[in-house]
Amino acid sequence: MTIYNFNAGPSALPQEVIEKAQKSLFNFENSGLSVMEMSHRSPMYEEIHFGAISSIKEILNIPDDFEILLLQGGASMQFAMLPMNFLQSEQSAAYVLSGSWSEKALKEAGRIGDAYVLSSSKEDNYKSIPTIEFDSVKENTSYIHLTSNNTIFGTQWQELPEKQRTPIFVDASSDIFSKRINWNNVDVLYAGAQKNAGPSGVTVVIMRKTLLEQSNTSIPQILTYNTHAKADSLYHTPPTGSIYVLGLVMNWIKENGGIEGMESRASNKAALLYDVIDNSNQFYVGHALVNSRSLMNVTFRLSDENLEKKFLQEAKEFGFEGVKGHRSVGGCRASIYNAVPVDHVEKLAHFMKEFQNSH
Repeated sequence: MTIYNFNAGPSALPQEVIEKAQKSLFNFENSGLSVMEMSHRSPMYEEIHFGAISSIKEILNIPDDFEILLLQGGASMQFAMLPMNFLQSEQSAAYVLSGSWSEKALKEAGRIGDAYVLSSSKEDNYKSIPTIEFDSVKENTSYIHLTSNNTIFGTQWQELPEKQRTPIFVDASSDIFSKRINWNNVDVLYAGAQKNAGPSGVTVVIMRKTLLEQSNTSIPQILTYNTHAKADSLYHTPPTGSIYVLGLVMNWIKENGGIEGMESRASNKAALLYDVIDNSNQFYVGHALVNSRSLMNVTFRLSDENLEKKFLQEAKEFGFEGVKGHRSVGGCRASIYNAVPVDHVEKLAHFMKEFQNSH
């Protein structure tokens, strides 16, 4: 049976990348060494490492005044590292709440210093992206943190807010490499790789170099961004296998239209599912408001709970993997990241129509 992978993360990798990795991951360029065995100080690995960083810069059109870091610990580690580096005493950090991950980022920052909620859509069960009132930003605020796409609730910033005077930090774990980024409005952008960039184990952090000069120097050395920037993300042994596959995914993006190609791909796939939901006469009910809908995670419910269970059971029997919603909210969710083929989304849309017709 064919498996159609709609998992929210770790999620689908491009089939071409899997095939390339199968051939070379365990015997890189006929060297007799797997990527996981070779020294991370060797010229052979450095080619992999710096090639991946160069491709990230090219795909996202990152200006020269930004540093690109490949770190470990996932995006959750960044929830702590960012305030440790940039939330100094007598300062505050502002958090925009649009879902569970932004709540977790706020909670972690609160363990380190003064963190406050600038705006939130929690009162409507995170069905929309909140409006930022920049006039409400406290004078001593060191940064504003937001999450660009919310996997659990299926909402996404259509455009990142236009930066005022306060730096903006963006958790883009679930929509990086799916759309263009206006770097004028971003000071830090970070993402765990396991949704759109590659396998878990590596985190991409893109940061203005001027911020590195302002980071806290009194915290442990391994937790300072400057440490990793000065060492080209080779301060300690990097997750070599994950970075290798990350580089393969970057090559796949370039071969498939670059960031513009990914934007078009995301829009087309999302439209297939939202069209089914919108034309179902409330048989399927989307969670997110239309102007806040995610192009990465389509969330919906069926009006009858027993019917919803039947839908999820039959979907799994047909090979649709990962369609059950997050345990905290329930319902259904189709995660359609870059690597999910269009024809897999077409098959899910067809299944949804057939299920509705049968019930």
